[in-house]
Amino acid sequence: MTPLLRIRDLKMHFPVREGVFMRARHFARAVDGVSFDVATGETLGLVGESGCGKTTLGRCVVRLVRPTAGSVHFQGRDLVPLAPRQMKPLRREIQMVFQDPVESLNARHTVGGILEEPLIIHGLGDAASRRARVRELLGQVGMPGGAESKFPFEFSGGQRQRIGIARALALNPKLIVCDEPVSALDVSIQSQVLNLLLDLQRDLGLTYIFVAHNLAVVKHVSDRIAVMYLGRIVELTQADEIYRNPRHPYTRALISAIPEPNPRRTRERIVLKGDVPSPIHPPAGCPFHTRCPHVQDRCRVDVPLLRNVAAPGVPEHQVACHFDL
Repeated sequence: MTPLLRIRDLKMHFPVREGVFMRARHFARAVDGVSFDVATGETLGLVGESGCGKTTLGRCVVRLVRPTAGSVHFQGRDLVPLAPRQMKPLRREIQMVFQDPVESLNARHTVGGILEEPLIIHGLGDAASRRARVRELLGQVGMPGGAESKFPFEFSGGQRQRIGIARALALNPKLIVCDEPVSALDVSIQSQVLNLLLDLQRDLGLTYIFVAHNLAVVKHVSDRIAVMYLGRIVELTQADEIYRNPRHPYTRALISAIPEPNPRRTRERIVLKGDVPSPIHPPAGCPFHTRCPHVQDRCRVDVPLLRNVAAPGVPEHQVACHFDL
């Protein structure tokens, strides 16, 4: 079956300009050769430390930035070479929920105006049908009646994020990139928003790329999980499998840092030494070798590629490590 989204060797290198003439002396390798598929109706979780490139990857998928190299095939069509005019009809199919609903919602517009704007831009319906669609969207995300006449600042953080989700739904997309949609919310509100996203996926047949740094949150919503480090995917497998049998040292360290709610249980904490290397001057060889407790000479020279290490009964388990740990 052809996947809804197919990404191959995607790279996003931002120029670092210096000097009087502001020439590009170096490049920050935010995304540095990422490949994966996403099936229709699936949720792929992207996790990793801040600065690992997961948000930039999401922005490349929706073409908010044009990737430096690689391909992003959506329904068989490569989005990377498309001009803005060619991208416009495809933006109805791919939408994004941003991390900060305060910054992503225009404070000068009413909620109704915010939700109606994409319908106007794409020439959908008349004024009456657009207003009806706005009310329908607000009902889908659980907003109270009359919300369309209010401004974003009149709502709580959780309600503002619901408005952001409603805006992403306005054009009936097939794929939504959720960029840490609950990280700015209280824990009690996080669960409500996550359950809303799951209900919408079930009812509307949505496909998600879910970006987060909280592994517990990602496990709750994802079918598969990709772990990123310094612009690369270091492990990719089913959500349950990555918790049951993590194969990459970085993944093991992340899982060991998850708080254990049961005080009678203990978990051995793996503390990584040092800081994440700069994406401007990444280390040679394996990008994780400067912090890896199992580093060997080969790791300092050769870049490990994703390889399948799936056990019997596991459909897929890819890890970028030279050794079977």
